Amino acid sequence: MKVDLAVEISGIKMKNPSMLAAGILGVSASTLIRIAKAGAGSVVTKSIGVQPKEGYLGPTLIEVGKGVGFLNAMGLPNPGFEAFKEDIFLYKKQCEVPVIISIFGSNAEEFQKVASGISEAKPDGYELNVSCPHGGRYGAIIGSDPSILIKVVKAVKDAVDHPVFVKLTPNVTDISTIAMAAEKAEADAITAINTIKAMVIDIRAKKPVLGNKFGGLSGPAIRPIAVRCIYEIFEKVEIPIIGAGGITRWEDAVEFILAGAKAFQIGSALSMNNFKIFDEINKGLANYMEQMGIKKIDEMVGIAHE
Repeated sequence: MKVDLAVEISGIKMKNPSMLAAGILGVSASTLIRIAKAGAGSVVTKSIGVQPKEGYLGPTLIEVGKGVGFLNAMGLPNPGFEAFKEDIFLYKKQCEVPVIISIFGSNAEEFQKVASGISEAKPDGYELNVSCPHGGRYGAIIGSDPSILIKVVKAVKDAVDHPVFVKLTPNVTDISTIAMAAEKAEADAITAINTIKAMVIDIRAKKPVLGNKFGGLSGPAIRPIAVRCIYEIFEKVEIPIIGAGGITRWEDAVEFILAGAKAFQIGSALSMNNFKIFDEINKGLANYMEQMGIKKIDEMVGIAHE
């Protein structure tokens, strides 16, 4: 039986459901191209704002236990959309793999300005970062309030013609309520989840390790939380879900899809420069589908709810 890994999310056609997660190596045209050539079905850039931003003082990234994950508080460093769109122009000239721009702002007007400004580079879609746990006024404070989120999504939708995804924070009481607000504002898809707010204290220095004190936990430790969030969201919204959070093996990707994700993002697993992970996961996924008699990804999305 021939298995087809191709998926389509809100009009964006991908050769397979694997995606580069925002903030991981999506810092330039060259790194995005490298990931695309490594087998990703699409790539998501680092989060881009209105103005250049340096980010927090270090340490900004630490490993939390062997195989547990990473804690980061980068502070959304980026060159600003005017400079970054040149990288997107270059990427689009050399690569046909869809590219999604992750954008952030402190209010609806800033989100709209970034989306509109970078639209000249013709990205395939936008992912709204309203969920960074250490972004201050730029992050989860927006994605935790349904009324503010609706304004942001509508502002971006009014400014661009390409699909708009909303990346949600798990640091809320009920993530499905936030997902429903995004759907109400006519978001084209949900990305779930972003990192979990956490911290580590150095017991000898008696101080928080990160320069920003708090950060976002990513990696294998948060995968069960991501699965639960995807499962809950799937039961409340009709728009597609893109899963993110701790995927390191093909089995993890299958779990996300069974919970309700139509595609999945890979981030922390790339920390060891394992660019082969996209092909490895997709091959494992294809073998699983063949064994189970499943021809297309759509046939297995949300099966765990049946």
